[in-house]
Amino acid sequence: MKTVLLTGISGYIGLHCAKELLEAGYAVRGSIRHLNKEREVFDTLTAAAVDTTNLTLVELDLTTDEGWDQAAVGCDFVMHVASPFTIANPKTPDEIIIPAVEGTLRVLRAAKHANVTRVVLTSSTLSMMGSMKTGTFGPESWTDVNTPYLSTYTKSKTLAEKAAWDFINNHNGESSLELTVIAPGGVFGPPLGSNITGQSMSSLDQMLRGKLPMVPKLSFPMVDVRDVAMLHVKALSITEASGRRFIAASAEPNGFISAAQILKDAGYKGPSTRVAPNLLLRVLSKFDREAKGMIGLLGMNLSSDNSETRSVFNWTPTPFKKSVLDTAEAITTIQGRA
Repeated sequence: MKTVLLTGISGYIGLHCAKELLEAGYAVRGSIRHLNKEREVFDTLTAAAVDTTNLTLVELDLTTDEGWDQAAVGCDFVMHVASPFTIANPKTPDEIIIPAVEGTLRVLRAAKHANVTRVVLTSSTLSMMGSMKTGTFGPESWTDVNTPYLSTYTKSKTLAEKAAWDFINNHNGESSLELTVIAPGGVFGPPLGSNITGQSMSSLDQMLRGKLPMVPKLSFPMVDVRDVAMLHVKALSITEASGRRFIAASAEPNGFISAAQILKDAGYKGPSTRVAPNLLLRVLSKFDREAKGMIGLLGMNLSSDNSETRSVFNWTPTPFKKSVLDTAEAITTIQGRA
């Protein structure tokens, strides 16, 4: 049985990856920042009818070297999903950038020392399209981190992925460590468990409650979290995935306006399709860190060339409408129990 070190197992994407890995017959060693999350992870997966016999958890932190080398020993693969995520710009950029970049390098160093075969890294399409407004981006595209109004999160994902490729290229010949990057677009889809604090879910939650009177004008490729997890797991074993970046997102753009319209058409009363003027969001950005984090995305209308992902993984993306409605159903079920 192959063993995978899965970082960030307690997160939205991490839990789905754990489910896919365990159901595919892998042993999983999941990392959590605090052991008080241990029970929640086991309970969530058990409630999703996942056999957790081959799951163990370890306490690891992206900001310290402690424990990483030991955690990677005996692992065949590493799936590095953990990364600080927020739309809001932090008070200081280093709050997000340092853990993202240095944490990624810690994971790669530990993988190399442990003779791990392959690392699958969760990046983001923001590392490809963050400095674009219109057009189509592909696996060869890179975000210019010096672009004005680029959010700290976008910068952190771009710098972390570049650091990963630099590490692999600089150690070429020293070890056989392979890197595959999966870059999700905006992630929707039902959570495992009752945590709806993720950005897409909290936005949909606000829509459903009628707490989002206007939505920002931006559209880019989206993806279902279940597809993201499936692609991560397939990336472990597909030979031709080595050394490549893959877009985990639809080809066509979608946004909050599309999501709100889908929800309204399905009979939900809370969502509004009124578009927030860009000027209003720019004014808000002067004193609201979340609005400031969105400035760089305003006016985006981007498509992706996901042909390599579809071909290599034999993948057909889950329709955005299904992702939105499944997420809404999950949120209303969770809120009904609260």
